[in-house]
Amino acid sequence: MEAHNSAVKSISERVRHFYEAKTAFRVYHGSTNSTRHANFDREAIVDVSALNNVISIDSEKRTALVEPNVPMDVLVRETMRAGLLPPVVMEFPGITVGGGFVGTAGESSSFKHGFFDRTVLSAEVVLANGTVVTASETSNQELFEGLRGSFGTLGVLTLVEMRLIELKKYVKITYHPTTSIDNAMQRVQQETRREETVYIDGILFSKDSGVIVTGRLTDGTPTSAQPLRRFSRPWNEWFWIHAKSVASKPSSTPVTEIVPVEDYLFRYDRGAFWTGMYAFRHFFIPFTRLTRFLLDYFMHTRIMYHALHASGHTDRYIIQDIAFPAGNAARFVEWVDNVLGIYPLWLCPLRADGRSSMGHPRAYQNDGNVFDGEYINVGVWGPYPSSEPAYVGMNRALEAKAKELGGLKWLYGRAFYTEEEWWTIYDKKRYEALREKYHATSLPTVWDKVKDRGRREDFGPGLKGWLKRVVKGNGLLSGFYGVYKALRGGDYLLKKKPA
Repeated sequence: MEAHNSAVKSISERVRHFYEAKTAFRVYHGSTNSTRHANFDREAIVDVSALNNVISIDSEKRTALVEPNVPMDVLVRETMRAGLLPPVVMEFPGITVGGGFVGTAGESSSFKHGFFDRTVLSAEVVLANGTVVTASETSNQELFEGLRGSFGTLGVLTLVEMRLIELKKYVKITYHPTTSIDNAMQRVQQETRREETVYIDGILFSKDSGVIVTGRLTDGTPTSAQPLRRFSRPWNEWFWIHAKSVASKPSSTPVTEIVPVEDYLFRYDRGAFWTGMYAFRHFFIPFTRLTRFLLDYFMHTRIMYHALHASGHTDRYIIQDIAFPAGNAARFVEWVDNVLGIYPLWLCPLRADGRSSMGHPRAYQNDGNVFDGEYINVGVWGPYPSSEPAYVGMNRALEAKAKELGGLKWLYGRAFYTEEEWWTIYDKKRYEALREKYHATSLPTVWDKVKDRGRREDFGPGLKGWLKRVVKGNGLLSGFYGVYKALRGGDYLLKKKPA
């Protein structure tokens, strides 16, 4: 804890320096699981990338003290050693505790435990004037609530205390095939009412074919009727492909398997759900089990995100998650089917309090009424080859449809609203009052952080700049460039120091 306190003191001093100099700054974490364009200025950041330790785990209280840059795979590994497990674990190993708390982060257990931020009991924060405070339900409660979905715009998160649950060795998962959009939504809602169910998500492969996957923690051993299934090794089949094979069997009878806990929690890491499939198409590589095995190294999310940002391919894909009141989710999927035709689609039920974790939204829905029921998230991730105006236009159409149906976007994705539109969805008055109270007006707002900036890179002069422009302007070459940068490693968010 001494090393942590020393690091926090240094962060506090740097924050106070910016505050007294009346200079804006941003918080730098060292990586991102967002698809928004980002480029940090080394001279105007507070670097918290070294806050990446699990400080302690209290097995008796079932709690952990964790620094914000601890990624999910490290958190799971350390808590498992103590016989415990986080209630909500985001599906990509590189997503961090801090990102989960101040961002928008849910998973298949969020229908029961809420978004990741709901598992946090208290938070240590350096306010924008350099003061270090602790916020919880009993201390600085308004700040504690405000931190949810604030994206680091109310202060610098330096430590959280989070609750844990009892660990069991396996997850017993059951695949429930579905035959229509409505059937899938009904199955999701039915399964959330089963007390023994801990995990629920779903995949729609088409309007007529899908699967809802439920799970519960167990120490039971695999059997011939409920075999062991793994998803983490290079020779294992990707999870969604296996789920599709189960859903496509002639019999609609549910199928049950036993999966090691870590394999289940990070089942979508290989291939980043199914978006890795598009990389094979982009490079004209056959999409077979053999090629997936041979290229497995490149198909994990840490590598894929690095390549995605370096290549600029976020401009060629629609990547959005939107939470809808459960009764409206089917209408949105039908719109996606008719307008975009993108499949697969991800379904994830969310607890009724999910809306309050999503970036300071207004309390009411589009029709002016308060909705206090369950939500179903729909993940739309797929290519949209088009000109930039058409690409932006389609994303704006998607945002308009979401607003019409009372949906709310997860803000890791790109936002194409105008500022006026943004503040009709998010509560500017309450949010700005919080920023004023906690001295955060020198920090960027949530709108400043998520508004779309397009791809305006400075490629530089001379031959090197010309080569960069050529590469980034060619889809295939930019893809190879992204792979090269990912293999090379290093920082892909900070601006380079001037020569």
